[in-house]
Amino acid sequence: MTGVQRIFVGDVQGCSDEFAQLVDRVEASFGGEFELWLVGDLINRGPENLSPLRRARALVESGRARYVLGNHEISLLRCWLGLRGVSEFDSFQDVLEAPDCDEWMHWLLRRPLVEAGRLGEQRFAMVHAAAHPDWSLAELEGVARGLEARLRAPGDEPRELLGNSGAPGADLLGRLTRCRSVGAGGTWSADTPDETDGEQQAWHAAWAERGHDYGLVYGHWALQGLHCAPALRGLDTGCVHHGRGRDGALTAWLPDPAAARPFDLPDECFWRVPAQRAYYLHRDSPAPDALPGPGS
Repeated sequence: MTGVQRIFVGDVQGCSDEFAQLVDRVEASFGGEFELWLVGDLINRGPENLSPLRRARALVESGRARYVLGNHEISLLRCWLGLRGVSEFDSFQDVLEAPDCDEWMHWLLRRPLVEAGRLGEQRFAMVHAAAHPDWSLAELEGVARGLEARLRAPGDEPRELLGNSGAPGADLLGRLTRCRSVGAGGTWSADTPDETDGEQQAWHAAWAERGHDYGLVYGHWALQGLHCAPALRGLDTGCVHHGRGRDGALTAWLPDPAAARPFDLPDECFWRVPAQRAYYLHRDSPAPDALPGPGS
């Protein structure tokens, strides 16, 4: 990968215009000498899902992108399999109603849960939400490969993994795609940690305490925003949540290809594409007529 710029991209969540703006800038800046690393949740909540999927797939299949599954891709797969209904907060109906929906779902089932590599002297992995604080890089990859094999298996194996919370591996899949906090005994939760009870902490705080010899790039945690710490880059800056009391953006990390230790601090190697408007009518959002429209 010498001379090729790696670009790690936070949660897009159907914000197609911002994603297109970012990719256009990447292509204008680097020509074909780049590799996009998409941290998952390319879809859902935002207005257009097929467009970013098509662009990401073209880049993946041309060898210029890597894309891991996030919790919203898992939700889409579960809807397609009839394991849950489409909620009022979902926006991926355009994918479910597409004439080639089944082909898209099989393509998503073949996406990895973890991608790993090396930046300068540092090994690293990209995962959507979290890693177990105790896992080595080899253990993280091993867990992911086992789950990926089950998602790609013929028959009912994907349905069992995605539809049965007690199925072997379901807890591991949830940790990789939904975890935010950890507690005693290796437990995890999708909730933001309650720092007042002394029982929970952010998963990455527990992970950092172990002094691992690899870095992690992740997304999933919009409320946390950009998290830039030694060996850690959290890139979900809530593009789709713009207008919910804050300014959202799509964030990319562009580590220097010549740097020996790009996970070290300080680090200013980020691009930010501001959200163009408020997208997502969440349960705690203002009334629809209070949301700013396009161009506001």
